[in-house]
Amino acid sequence: MRKWISFPHREGTISRQAHADLPAEGIYEREVGRSGFFGPATHLHHKHPPTGWSAWEGPLQPRAFDLNELPKETAAPWSAPLVLHNSQCQLRIWTCSQAMTQLFRNGDGDDLLFIHAGSGELFCDYGHLSYRDGDYILIPRSTSWRIEPADTTTMLLIEASNGAYQLPDKGLVGPHAIFDEAMLDVPAIDDAFKAQQTEDEWQVVIKRLSALSTVTYPFNPLDAIGWHGNIAVARINWRDIRPLMSHRYHLPPSAHSTFVADGFVVCTFVPRPIESDPGALKVPFYHNNDDYDEVIFYHAGDFFSRDNIKPGMLTFHPAGFTHGPHPKAFAKAMTEPKKFTDEVAVMIDTRSALEQGPGLPAVEWTGYVDSWKPKT
Repeated sequence: MRKWISFPHREGTISRQAHADLPAEGIYEREVGRSGFFGPATHLHHKHPPTGWSAWEGPLQPRAFDLNELPKETAAPWSAPLVLHNSQCQLRIWTCSQAMTQLFRNGDGDDLLFIHAGSGELFCDYGHLSYRDGDYILIPRSTSWRIEPADTTTMLLIEASNGAYQLPDKGLVGPHAIFDEAMLDVPAIDDAFKAQQTEDEWQVVIKRLSALSTVTYPFNPLDAIGWHGNIAVARINWRDIRPLMSHRYHLPPSAHSTFVADGFVVCTFVPRPIESDPGALKVPFYHNNDDYDEVIFYHAGDFFSRDNIKPGMLTFHPAGFTHGPHPKAFAKAMTEPKKFTDEVAVMIDTRSALEQGPGLPAVEWTGYVDSWKPKT
């Protein structure tokens, strides 16, 4: 058995409540936290913005990538460009404009598809499911599937390598908060599914240990006539998520957890009212999340804590330094606070360090690290 050291000491000039009622005008709060906002934390109060650096050297730095510029249209998901990865998570971006001609089965882990753009039909072992922009589609390990896009579809593929996705423990707010499990849709054995059960030859491409094998059938193996149980493809749209909110306190990203896997968590930021209490912070607080790498994929809306970020971009903040809102966003939140945020973004926090895929440097916005510098 073990436990964190606990000594809630107070030293110097402080605010007694985190993220609210800072001790004086012009003072900046910084949270030093462990275990991805779930562990112990200390809040320091500074005279200068913790991100007010004037120069930065070395490989560790905040990075931003425009995935819109990354060549990502391929015939199949297994050839989609690798964006970031570690031993527990692989992140890819894929654009598909034509119906898949082979089935895909991932033997390395569960897949989570986030539909950034497009709509269409998904066929899998469990039946038929329509999809649209903003959908999460959870595909259990070793499920055979394919899509038929109605229009060009771009999706984020998040693999839980050698692991599985589960829902977060919602604790005191109960199992129906954020979204009720009754909101999860599953595939149907409907007419569209039965119509594709032909005797034509089909191939299933299986990924295992990142190597591909192809199995040929003299019929379409998506030929189920029914199923029952607790394992299936499932769908939830960000529009079905009802975020936890407090008008007096800026909640940490962990409050927006949507899926949990071994070694990482997937969170969803959706439109919500901004804190209205005069003393509450109205933008994300400066913080050191020193146990996790943080990734945000921007899907839609106005990203109120970032300048020069547009849909289809991705930011990457490795563990080890302080990050937080851009100076312009922070200043505006203090003087002209918005009443509502319309941003939609997917956040992936990983316990192990992430590495960049081979094509990522070509689409990096190299000026991102300098965007926190004080304007002169």
